[in-house]
Amino acid sequence: MLAMFLWSFIIGGAICVIGQLLFDVAKLTPAHTLSLLVVIGSILSVFGLYDPLVDFAGAGATIPITSFGNSLVHGAMQEADKHGIVGVLTGMFEVTSSGISAAIIFGFIGALIFKPKG
Repeated sequence: MLAMFLWSFIIGGAICVIGQLLFDVAKLTPAHTLSLLVVIGSILSVFGLYDPLVDFAGAGATIPITSFGNSLVHGAMQEADKHGIVGVLTGMFEVTSSGISAAIIFGFIGALIFKPKG
C-alpha cells in the first residue's frame, strides 16, 4: 500500500516537473503548456502507453492534465466504434462532459465566494 502511494507521488510529481520545466526553461505560456500536456496524454493513449501508467501510478496519472487527453482519446475511440466518424466528435464530449461541467460550476461558485485580485 505504501509503495502505491510512493509511485503515485513520484509519477504525478514527474508530470508536474515536466510542466514546470516547460514554464521555466522553454518559456511557454500556461496555455501552451496546458495544451502540450493534453496532447502528450492523447499521444500516449493512442499508443496504449497511458493505461499501463494509470494502472501503475493510480491517481498520480489520473489527476494531472495529461489524463484529460487520455479521456478525450478513449471517448473518441469508443464512440467511433459504435457510430463511425460522427462518434469521434460526440465521444470526446460525452466522456469528458462531467469534468468540464464541474470545472465551470465550481469555478463560478469560487468566483462568487472569493474576492478577485486585480
